[in-house]
Amino acid sequence: MIVDLFCGSGALTLGLMEAGFKSLQAFDVWPPAIATFRKNIGHHVEEFDLSEPPEIPKCEVIAGGPPCQGFSSAGRRNVDDGRNSLVGSFAMTVAEHRPKAFVFENVEGFLTTGRGRYVRELLEPLLTAGYWIHLRKVNAANFGVPQHRKRVVAIGGLGFDPGFPAWTHQAFGAPGANPHLAGNGRPAAATLDDAIADLPEASLEPPGPVADHWFRPLSGDDLERAKLLMSGQTMRDLPERLWHDSYRRRALRRVMDGTPLEKRGGPPAGVRRLRGDAPSKAITGSAIRDFLHPREHRSLTIREAARIQTYPDWFEFVGNPVDKIQMIGNSVPIKMAAVIGRSLRANLPSRIPNPIGQGKLISFVPTLASGMSPALINTCHMVEENFGIDLREEPILWP
Repeated sequence: MIVDLFCGSGALTLGLMEAGFKSLQAFDVWPPAIATFRKNIGHHVEEFDLSEPPEIPKCEVIAGGPPCQGFSSAGRRNVDDGRNSLVGSFAMTVAEHRPKAFVFENVEGFLTTGRGRYVRELLEPLLTAGYWIHLRKVNAANFGVPQHRKRVVAIGGLGFDPGFPAWTHQAFGAPGANPHLAGNGRPAAATLDDAIADLPEASLEPPGPVADHWFRPLSGDDLERAKLLMSGQTMRDLPERLWHDSYRRRALRRVMDGTPLEKRGGPPAGVRRLRGDAPSKAITGSAIRDFLHPREHRSLTIREAARIQTYPDWFEFVGNPVDKIQMIGNSVPIKMAAVIGRSLRANLPSRIPNPIGQGKLISFVPTLASGMSPALINTCHMVEENFGIDLREEPILWP
């Protein structure tokens, strides 16, 4: 039995259901997501402002991914964003109701925003309540998802080790990843073509031959950009006259603030042509604006974005196109959620150990790369000082 806080359209619930759990209750505050959950999963979803802990039925697992926009690298990070406090609400709800286990998912910026403030906000009440926790950054491609999607996953068991799922695939081509940490020896991750190549030709008007498989034709500069961009290329490969104004501002920002050349990070890629022979870039709420089909001179369709997030074609999204792609971009890939669910289900004890005692942070893997940013180093120091884990001895590889 699971309860899903911040359920969105229901992707995390669907993945855990695929692993054999029964969905008991779900909560969200966004009407289009609630309507989508009801249409596809069931009416046991409630509109509720989760800044206050809800009353929930007795369950084995509480799962959830508090809204992440305050942490997201896709926009400006804002430590004071009210959505960030929902991490604490999630943790307090779990600590109060004490299910056997919990599953938490968020963007990688969760680790570094506020000098690790939200890592502490998640861990402190849960460790005090007796949970044994794994907290790791993962790439969804390592779990068979056709997408490089770096996320933070925490899995906790009340007085027992809940385990952490083994990688099932090698995430080849993962940006910034140490190749020795990317699932060597596993089958290659699924590609974009694996996800979308069998779809029928997209139509020029809704709903399409498969629901939401339609697009608006490009014109003017947008069409010229598409015709010039080759597989894997981004806006930085275009003539400057075709750069978006917003892209130009971001490209010049670090030049103007005096950052040394060797330390400048590039601007966001802007419009890019996806590669069909590799996992997709991470699907966000701007995917159908920024991502071009690997071969056709058009943007991705909503259905293609859903396929990349491993939604089945029978799943119907409720709302306007902006609502639909936002739901999809906010989702946990269903296939990754199912891998997590199967691993957790195999480790659930028949009853909660008694006495439980103080919890512990079993593992903390904050990066898939061989180096760390100064902000991430600060978070690691905070974790070492506050939660009794020595990262100098913590193994990064896992089976």
